[in-house]
Amino acid sequence: MNITVNWLAFVQVFAAALIGTLLVVGFYAIAMRLMVRAGRAPVVAPAEFTDAITVVSEKDQARAAKAAAKAAKKSPLTDGQKRLALFGAYASFAVCGLAVIGGIVLIVVK
Repeated sequence: MNITVNWLAFVQVFAAALIGTLLVVGFYAIAMRLMVRAGRAPVVAPAEFTDAITVVSEKDQARAAKAAAKAAKKSPLTDGQKRLALFGAYASFAVCGLAVIGGIVLIVVK
């Protein structure tokens, strides 16, 4: 029994996975950075689990939301620059979505 490996196909899959990962992670990071610059820092309440080691109180959640609002007020950007940053964030999220959809299409079509 002779087993052969198609190394060219292996390299193609590796390159596609690496490029896809870099696109999704890179553009997501850019989008999050632009969201913060636009004054729309995402504040997500942590989930509470019954077996969690630490549980965040409502007071801590309110403090985090207040700090995010205060940071948004300190932004040195003009309103136009904030809108442009927000548009760039949405465009970066769209690129992330397109990269994921493109990967799914590659898997389903082939």
